[in-house]
Amino acid sequence: MDRRSILGMAGIAAMLPPEVLAQSQSSGNAPSENAAPTGPEPGVKHRVDFGVIGLDHAHIYSMTDAMIRGGGVLRAFFSADPKQVDTFRKRYGNAVKLARSEDEILGDKAIRLIVGAPIPDLRAPLGIRAMRAGKDYLGDKPAITSLEQLAEVRKAIAETKCKFAIMYSERLEVRAAVHAGELVQQGRIGKVIQTVNLAPHRVGVGRPDWFWDKTRYGGILTDIGSHQAEQFLFYTGSKTAHVVAAQTGNLKWPDKPGFEDFGDMMLTGDGGTGYVRVDWFTPDGLPTWGDGRLFILGTEGYIELRKYVDIAGRPGGNHLLICDKQGVRYIDCSKMPLPFGPQFITDIVERSSVAQDQEQALLAAELVLTAQKNATRPVTA
Repeated sequence: MDRRSILGMAGIAAMLPPEVLAQSQSSGNAPSENAAPTGPEPGVKHRVDFGVIGLDHAHIYSMTDAMIRGGGVLRAFFSADPKQVDTFRKRYGNAVKLARSEDEILGDKAIRLIVGAPIPDLRAPLGIRAMRAGKDYLGDKPAITSLEQLAEVRKAIAETKCKFAIMYSERLEVRAAVHAGELVQQGRIGKVIQTVNLAPHRVGVGRPDWFWDKTRYGGILTDIGSHQAEQFLFYTGSKTAHVVAAQTGNLKWPDKPGFEDFGDMMLTGDGGTGYVRVDWFTPDGLPTWGDGRLFILGTEGYIELRKYVDIAGRPGGNHLLICDKQGVRYIDCSKMPLPFGPQFITDIVERSSVAQDQEQALLAAELVLTAQKNATRPVTA
């Protein structure tokens, strides 16, 4: 499907930015025919009432979908923006209650989970308010935009015992990335010793003002890089890690001094090493929002993921290539299950941590916040 076709799709597809739509199609974030799920997937055993606060990023739709697929029951949402309200209602129906305020949702004792994608620098404060109200929280990445916010989040978790989960969708909601984790856990490539993540994104058109303001989105490593730091920790199994080096820069947008379009970082942990490159240089000719690739090197083999597109190759996304002792194989992961939603709803009810390890999620945030703070500028900047 080319970009013009994507932009011309009807229904909710027409409401979403092209890069979000393309990611939804290739990662499984949106159900077939762009319809919202009507209920949980077969076999889901728990139900949890949840509310949505903050619709500033279109990731909120895939996050909401994931919770519904997992057994979440959408009870109420809040936004002060009429356009956001209209778009949300077109997807989930007029029967979903529009709350009069954020406090109305936070004060509803029946609601156990808050899902939010406000402007990035508002996500951690929202999560803290949710936890202080006795609710678990699922925030879009980057859920934390400063080391000061991180300290406050950790304090609130310790005091409330509530969950502060982060939707790292490039692993949790990408079918190829999920299956790669299964292969790693099976020992198919031996012990993982390094991950390499290349994550170009497209700027597109119609970006809100906060998109260009580093004080709002936290910087390119804080924002996009959070996905890749989390994947490094997950696939290497690292419980401790630190930043070896990092650089960020604005190489193309001199009229946008608060914007960063390039960043990379080197990471090392007790389970392996990682290299990450993120940028906003996806060319207009690419038929999706970015050519995200992940390389996982093990002692007995390696895996390559072509998450969203295989340039001049197979159609669609979710391509996995593996080379191990048995040979070289291609695996189409487009039909693989996405377990995060059901696992996370179960974690809320059973107070387990299957869907996401709390400390690992926060360590990923700490890595990118530290890298962002200490980053140098590229020589070419």
